Amino acid sequence: MAVTVVVGAQWGDEGKGKIVDVLSEDADIVARYQGGANAGHTIVVGNQQYILHLIPAGILHAKPICIIGNGVVVDPVALLEEIAMLQEHGIPIEGRLYISHKAHVIMPYHKALDAANERRQSIGTTGRGIGPAYADKINRTGIRIVDLLDPHHLEQKLRKNIAEKTALLQQYYGITPNFDVEAMVQEYLAFDKKIDPYVRDVTGLLHQAIADGKNILLEGAQGALLDVDHGTYPYVTSSNPTSGGACTGVGIPPTVITEIIGIVKAYTTRVGNGPFPTEQTGAVGDQLRRQGQEFGATTGRPRRCGWLDLVALRYSAMVNGFTSIALTKLDVLSTFSEIPVATAYQVDGEILKSFPVDPPTLERVVPEYTTLPGWKTSLEGVRRFDQLPVQAQRYVGFIEEFLQVPVRMISTSPNRQDIVFRMP
Repeated sequence: MAVTVVVGAQWGDEGKGKIVDVLSEDADIVARYQGGANAGHTIVVGNQQYILHLIPAGILHAKPICIIGNGVVVDPVALLEEIAMLQEHGIPIEGRLYISHKAHVIMPYHKALDAANERRQSIGTTGRGIGPAYADKINRTGIRIVDLLDPHHLEQKLRKNIAEKTALLQQYYGITPNFDVEAMVQEYLAFDKKIDPYVRDVTGLLHQAIADGKNILLEGAQGALLDVDHGTYPYVTSSNPTSGGACTGVGIPPTVITEIIGIVKAYTTRVGNGPFPTEQTGAVGDQLRRQGQEFGATTGRPRRCGWLDLVALRYSAMVNGFTSIALTKLDVLSTFSEIPVATAYQVDGEILKSFPVDPPTLERVVPEYTTLPGWKTSLEGVRRFDQLPVQAQRYVGFIEEFLQVPVRMISTSPNRQDIVFRMP
């Protein structure tokens, strides 16, 4: 039995989709434990590219059962579109996808509030209603999938919520929405009928699978530095992408977890606002963005790009307890003759001893770089570590030595097959 957690180690967009896809081949169950349709995992299979927002990447393999856990907030429109897309490509869903009855549902008023709040605060959200849905969850006014089973109960909750959200939008944001309670009730009841075959007590299912010795893969969305508790607050997501969120997000104890894999991009990117010490805003940033195709899978927004930040990664490794690292997009660095890596922060001429999560301090840090030689050679098709250029091997070794965490997987191109496995 193995229970493996896959965590984005940076500010998201580390290439988790490909790693989860590769690891799913040997998994019996792949479960998503947090986030919503604001995440996008891109997987390339042959000439076909799949972008998944809610359904785990393991669905592209024939073997695994895929689970959307209670820690996820579910957008009905996005979920049904995703199911239809997979079915159109001949990928079977029935009997392979299960959704927690305890998962919360994103409502139209969540999206209206998200858009209104983003205009006021400018955090950099996707406007998909994720934050307001989690706020209702914590405020104990959210609507869960189990609520859809009782039309009368659903209508009562909706009427109360819509009255409150309408008042908030009018009085605080100066917006008068046009929510139709009856139409909304009917829309979500219709959604319930469509997803009813998929709804399960997934916590019970997972515990039985653990007892049966099954291999389970838990995947998060976003990245550790966007964690609502441990990230660069308030420029964070509304849930816990860190490894601890895997336990609460599907209902399993930490004692059953056997491995925690940190997904690390070979450089650093960030979407939206917030501090980014190693960001490169000139030609280098443009080159990284162009080479790495750094545009959001969900929104299409260009990502901010910069050099690898080992100070931030050391903090992420500490919070998550990585047992190994999967290094992605190493091929993107192949056009550089020299590759700087941030190994320390200075503030007012003094070296910081730890990673500062408060934005005012993080905005002021001056990174200290160690410059490593580039390799100026394509890595496409490389699948053995000894086939990597010596400079690329040294780059990997430098990361391992600094973080004191072994790099067990290395992605050398977007293709599914181009990955290096390193054994202990």
